[in-house]
Amino acid sequence: MPELPEVEAVRRSLVELVAGHKILDVTVGWPKIIKSPEQYEQFQDALKGQTIHDVNRKGKFLIFLLDDYALVSHLRMEGNYSLHMKDDPIDKHTHVIFRFTGGKELRYRDVRKFGTMHLFAKGSEWTVPPLSKLGPEPFADEFSFEYFKGKLMNTDRVIKAVLLDQSIVSGLGNIYVDEVLFRSGVHPERKAKTLTNEEVLTLREQAAATLKESINAGGSSVNTYMNSHGQSGTYQNQLKVYGRKEQECYRCGSLVQKTKVTGRGTHFCPNCQINS
Repeated sequence: MPELPEVEAVRRSLVELVAGHKILDVTVGWPKIIKSPEQYEQFQDALKGQTIHDVNRKGKFLIFLLDDYALVSHLRMEGNYSLHMKDDPIDKHTHVIFRFTGGKELRYRDVRKFGTMHLFAKGSEWTVPPLSKLGPEPFADEFSFEYFKGKLMNTDRVIKAVLLDQSIVSGLGNIYVDEVLFRSGVHPERKAKTLTNEEVLTLREQAAATLKESINAGGSSVNTYMNSHGQSGTYQNQLKVYGRKEQECYRCGSLVQKTKVTGRGTHFCPNCQINS
């Protein structure tokens, strides 16, 4: 699943590809992707004649800013956007096509069909779900020590579950939570409320640092991820524990272990990350 760095890479590539393009019409081939408005035909009709002015992002959500609307898009597991000429063959997994004046098309492809799109009146997108439910990003001013410590001390959950909770901190997914916990020396099954002030500070700092490093590397190309230019990221070459089961820890030489925490595959070093 694309996490914040990968979605940011997609956002940047989309700005280059579609900013300034005027939508001629839209075809929705899989209506369940459209969550708002309820009738996908209304989605299609509303977008006719709209120009894409910019593409923003919050957490893992893309936000297309149009004349009158904000289109909020979640890629989920395998959703991706790519630009085509109108005569290019259409892949069978392409479910939404935005046709532009000038003969180009932005196509949304999603093998698993888990992605979602919401269309809101411009400016109202922040007041309703899904965006209204998101917590701050790790490098946002709102993600202060006081805010983070308060959330951790007010739950009985393990720290991995808290970091995956998008209502507390947005943008972190399975890959980067594993990496942040390793870099912070915190075991994924550690009770969040047992963390010291120093550990909370370290987690906060490492969450921001890890995501920024991955953004600079274009994200992690694990499985099928590419940006809208069709380019892969390189941060997967810098991962310290994720995907390294039974390989030596870069820090201490112990073998990286994999277990399940809150139903998610979880990588950690049993020596560097103590559960106490």
